[in-house]
Amino acid sequence: MTNTPPAIMLVDDNHERAHLVCERLRAAGYTVVAQINSAEGLLFQVEKYRPDVVLIDIESPDRDILESLAIVNREAPTPVAMFSSRSNADFIGRALDSGVSAYMAEGITPDRVTPAIEIAMAQFRNFQQLRQSLERTKQQLTERKMIERAKGLLMAKRNLTEEQAHKTLRNLAMSSNATMRTVAEQLIHYFQSEH
Repeated sequence: MTNTPPAIMLVDDNHERAHLVCERLRAAGYTVVAQINSAEGLLFQVEKYRPDVVLIDIESPDRDILESLAIVNREAPTPVAMFSSRSNADFIGRALDSGVSAYMAEGITPDRVTPAIEIAMAQFRNFQQLRQSLERTKQQLTERKMIERAKGLLMAKRNLTEEQAHKTLRNLAMSSNATMRTVAEQLIHYFQSEH
């Protein structure tokens, strides 16, 4: 990670407050790449400006903003810090599910901005690491299932022991310079096409 301050996109429907927050951000060394007054077209804005963090302060955030955030979270994951006077636990939960990394249940003030950015970025990094770890685990599980299925087919169709089936898969993978998963997929396909 570099020492360059993160680029910020501010979404704020209060022009005066947004101006003060932008001034504070710039004074703190941040680059404000965009300041918009609504979350309409948020994915387009995020893809256009590529901010490191999105700060959102909307007087009355609603379902539409949460849907916009969910789309951004799915299509262009970005740390998001939301400031809102809504302290309703249900809304906060939905906001976090939509991809908000840090939720501040009070309105934005210039002195709360820097901690919110730091929290959002740290939470986002942690979540991304968990997501990647989960994806790797899912891939490994899928690979194991595929190999076990291929071994089972070899055992049934070629009357091999489990050890012989595993050795056959391993040898085929080595001789064809492929992964065991690839060989397992090919064998499964081959055995299915026999019918």
